[in-house]
Amino acid sequence: MRYGRDRKQATRRGIVEAAGRRFKADGIDGSGIAALMADAGLTNGAFYAHADSKDDLVASAVADQLREQCETPGAAAPGHAGVEQILRAYLSVRHRDSPEHGCPSAALLDEIARCADATRRAYTDKVLTVIDDVAAARMAPHDPRSARVQAFSIYALMVGTRQLPRALVDQQLADVVLEQGIQSALTLLGTEHRR
Repeated sequence: MRYGRDRKQATRRGIVEAAGRRFKADGIDGSGIAALMADAGLTNGAFYAHADSKDDLVASAVADQLREQCETPGAAAPGHAGVEQILRAYLSVRHRDSPEHGCPSAALLDEIARCADATRRAYTDKVLTVIDDVAAARMAPHDPRSARVQAFSIYALMVGTRQLPRALVDQQLADVVLEQGIQSALTLLGTEHRR
C-alpha cells in the first residue's frame, strides 16, 4: 500500500522529532536505528524510506532541535530582560535534569564535533540563528550583528554550565554551578546580579 506525500512527510517529521529526543538522552552513538524507529512507532525496515542514512537523520534532527530552540523564547520580554529570562530558564534545575527535552548543544556538542560535515553545517547554520535571532537581536535590536560575539560568549557559557552539572554526583554542588553560571552570564550581559 502506497501512502501520500503528506503522510510520508508527517512520518518523517515524527522520526526526526523522536530521534532528536533519543539523541539528546542517549547520545548519537548510543542510539541505534532500531531504537530510533521504535520511538517513532515504526519498524526498523521503514527507516530507509524516510532517511538516506543515520548521518542524514542526525543532521535533520540537530537542525530541527535548534529550530525548536529558536521558537521557545518567543514569550520572553524584549531586550536584556528577555535574555535574562531565557538564560534563567535554560540554566534551571528542571532543564538540567531533562536532557531529552532540552538543548541539543548541551547534550550533543562533543558528538556533533565528530559528525559528518553535513551535520556540522546544519548545526552551524542553526546555532547562528539561535545566536542572532534569540540573543543578539534582544541585546542590540537595531544592530544584532554587533552583539554576536557577546551573544556567542554567553551561549558558550550557558552550554558549558548545562553540561558540567549533569556529570556531577553532588546535586548541591551541581545547583551551585547552575547558579554561578547564571551570575556569570549576567555579568557578561552587563546586568546587575539578581537572586
